[in-house]
Amino acid sequence: MPIGSLGRSKSGRHRDADEPQPAETSHDEELTSYLAALAPDADNETTASGFGSAQVYQLRLQLMANEQLKELAAERQTSPQALATEWVMQRLEWEARQRGH
Repeated sequence: MPIGSLGRSKSGRHRDADEPQPAETSHDEELTSYLAALAPDADNETTASGFGSAQVYQLRLQLMANEQLKELAAERQTSPQALATEWVMQRLEWEARQRGH
């Protein structure tokens, strides 16, 4: 049993085991944005799973930096995750050139 379900519904009352769970109908922008950032580009080679050999990193930003990233991403009509990924890739290319690779 998942933590947090402990036999109570969100309203705090007990629920019967046979009682159907309410469907999540709210739109979760953060999840949608996250999944969009994980989706492979048409140009990239990927495995059948769609993730290729990608590694997922969690990035924590200060509130002001996060807001700035969101604003810049909106101006460029992309997600903050995609913009951050693009910047990291550009920086890695720059670092490789500096090291002579």
